[in-house]
Amino acid sequence: MANVNLAINNKVNITAESSLQQSRQLSKPSRTLWGDALHRFRRHKLAMAALTLLVLFVLASIFGPLLYPVDPEALDFAAVFASPLSPGHILGTDGLGRDMLARVLFGGRISLSVGFVAMAIAVILGSVIGAVAGYFGGKIDQILMRVTDLFLSLPQLPLILLTVYLFREPMSKTFGQQQGIFLIVVIMIGGLAWMATARIVRASFLSLKEKEFVEAAVCIGATHRSIMFKHILPNSFSPIIVAATLEIGNAIITESTLSFLGVGFPPDTPTWGRLVTDGSEFLQVASWLALVPGVLIFLTVLSINFMGDGLRDALDPRGRK
Repeated sequence: MANVNLAINNKVNITAESSLQQSRQLSKPSRTLWGDALHRFRRHKLAMAALTLLVLFVLASIFGPLLYPVDPEALDFAAVFASPLSPGHILGTDGLGRDMLARVLFGGRISLSVGFVAMAIAVILGSVIGAVAGYFGGKIDQILMRVTDLFLSLPQLPLILLTVYLFREPMSKTFGQQQGIFLIVVIMIGGLAWMATARIVRASFLSLKEKEFVEAAVCIGATHRSIMFKHILPNSFSPIIVAATLEIGNAIITESTLSFLGVGFPPDTPTWGRLVTDGSEFLQVASWLALVPGVLIFLTVLSINFMGDGLRDALDPRGRK
């Protein structure tokens, strides 16, 4: 009889413990899809280090000229070609005695702005075209995809060079020299970089428009625009975000290439690409003039690529537990 009572008590205790564990699990807030992606992204050490470095560069470009109030165009002929870590010049000076740290901080604003604005243009244009092609299909899909193939076949760099040569003067007279070149560069870079995003969004729409939640939206009388941009497009954000991060790096490299070729921003605008161009003439005398902006371009693009890898792993539904 005592053994029976002991067995009953043990069974009651086990049942109570299991119910307590179940109540604790139910009391915990359930993690959403985006919350789970953010959690996995935080565990990606390389991506977090890249994000920290990129945020540091952005903050330095925005607030650096305020915290380091040195005129990037101020001439100091007594400190021509001063080496880095010299008194008063942390990153040295160029052939006219201009402080390299001030010029790098000022140029970072332009280079990073080109990357983010061109990325926004490419992502918006590619998302709209890909959404329309994937949702409606048929002849509309065929026409838009053939237009996408046409843009993919265009040589981007020669076309940008030709556009800058043709529209530099009228845009400079209308918007100013620096603003005019900025508009030409970001519009051309973004207008020639939307094709990959369009194909990604189209593939997502082709898959998602057959799901049950889309059929439910159709049954309640939702419009095509509502279904496209309120129901399907939010579920396609994962590949769009990854594509957007990669477009920033590509835009920065393209702008640096244009400045290196001498057809980007004016010579007195110290973008990172322009600084590499100017410093390449003095590699044997002052190698840091080209090395410093070149390293900044390299680290910025590398950090963006690592962020893209981290976002791809975090947003992959197959990795969600």
